[in-house]
Amino acid sequence: MGLTARIRTRDGWAVSHAVVTVTDMTGTQVVRAGADAEGVVRDTTALAPGAYTVIVTAVGYAPTASSALVTASGRAELGTVTLARQGGTELPPPGPWTIDPAHSSVAAIAQHLGISSVRGRFTEFAGRIEIAPDEVEKSRVEAVIRAASIDTGNGMRDGHLRSPDFLDAETYPEITYASTGLTPAGPDRWTVHGELSLHGVLRPVDLDLAYLGTGADPWGGTRAAFRATTELRREDFAMNYNQVVQAGIAAVGTTLRVELDVQVVQGEALPAV
Repeated sequence: MGLTARIRTRDGWAVSHAVVTVTDMTGTQVVRAGADAEGVVRDTTALAPGAYTVIVTAVGYAPTASSALVTASGRAELGTVTLARQGGTELPPPGPWTIDPAHSSVAAIAQHLGISSVRGRFTEFAGRIEIAPDEVEKSRVEAVIRAASIDTGNGMRDGHLRSPDFLDAETYPEITYASTGLTPAGPDRWTVHGELSLHGVLRPVDLDLAYLGTGADPWGGTRAAFRATTELRREDFAMNYNQVVQAGIAAVGTTLRVELDVQVVQGEALPAV
């Protein structure tokens, strides 16, 4: 096998239409190969030992170029190559953007019995992003989640999570988040500083945010995508339920991992489609 590579988006999806081009140090093309449906490139052309330039392209994505050193085996194993959406080098155009719940997800993962994880999601939420025109750091994010919309796929468990032991959704029907600032954390990455109101408690919470890119939608609009993560401690929000099973292991972990996959539409409101 001469050349192998896996082409992925920043959030892990295969880029099936990617093309890998390899040139030698004189600029002469020696290999050109396309990815399969799984985003995997395999080419059997044996390469002479030496240094090469590898260029990966795909429509809708920013191209990447890197160096590769081929050993006496004649193989070039590139591993995973990550492509960013075109226009993903900075935040989207300034102005208001509205979260599209139908193409977004709000998930929380908790450890169960110390050996596995249980994933839940909230099915009812809304929010908006305001990209500041001059100082990006002044951009704002606001979101509201209906606490009673928690869904883990088990009715009995969901009822317990809505009870006073956890969310107490009847007393505190809404979970809200409002940003207070934005700090660059690397290419296409930001730290969102904000305040989370959960279970009647307001605390500062930072989100690790990745901007995945911007593109047109089939209805004439413009959309952008983000992925954000954070970790919460239940005790910080007065959710102290802690049934202990054998060997002192908690039935439900004290830490929640939160994963947000958000698609936003440019404008003050969602389009009527």
